[in-house]
Amino acid sequence: MDIRLQFDTSGINFQQVSDVLQTVGMAYHAAALHQRAFENSFVVVFAFSRNQLIGFGRAISDGAYQAALYDIAVLPEYQGEGVGKLIVENIVRHCPNCNLILYAAPGKDKFYEKFSFRRMLTGMALFTNADKMSERGFTE
Repeated sequence: MDIRLQFDTSGINFQQVSDVLQTVGMAYHAAALHQRAFENSFVVVFAFSRNQLIGFGRAISDGAYQAALYDIAVLPEYQGEGVGKLIVENIVRHCPNCNLILYAAPGKDKFYEKFSFRRMLTGMALFTNADKMSERGFTE
């Protein structure tokens, strides 16, 4: 499979970003809000197959020693093909010497363990939609 990666937001259709997130069952917002989030991120990675957006991810960071990964998503028909791996590897590569944190969708933690991510014992969250996040298994 021929995958093209892009490391900036130029020419990205953020409605497609929203649609991909909805398709994979992740939180999604209006296209303009996703555009703002990605444009304000430390690193972004978009994956394309035949000019179709098939996956993406981003990290926010201080650029010194802390970073957090967000919005890692791959269309279902491309999952298991190494696309997610490419996205995560490139995000990690762009955040050298940083502690990396993320919260994975329930059931997706095994994917991140392949990159040596480990479950945190002290993680805490204050979600704006706390009840929904609890229902989805993100919090107790």
